[in-house]
Amino acid sequence: MVSQTTLRELALSLPDVTEEPHFEKTSFRVRKKIFATMDDKSTRATVKLTEMDQDLFSSIDRTVICPVPNKWGKQGWTHVELSKIQDELLAEVLLAAYCTVAPRKLAESVRPDHGNSLTE
Repeated sequence: MVSQTTLRELALSLPDVTEEPHFEKTSFRVRKKIFATMDDKSTRATVKLTEMDQDLFSSIDRTVICPVPNKWGKQGWTHVELSKIQDELLAEVLLAAYCTVAPRKLAESVRPDHGNSLTE
């Protein structure tokens, strides 16, 4: 199980990320674009992934990571059950979501093939 504190720390460890309210949720943004939200009243986060990343992460275990069940899901928005996910997998999911919305240079600066990782 991952706590909301861990999610917050992982998200805020990425370059240029801000934490801002988004309706009844907390959002994490890079250059004003949301890449993740956290529902403060539940153990669920929602992240923005590419279609390929959404398929990949959902294939691990759909009870842990699954597309939002509506048009938002078709646009890459994906639910993550914090009560079921491991820290390392959440770090990978957040990194993928960040890279989905971040400007290219920022995304390239944090990709694992450039020697950076959220768990290092």
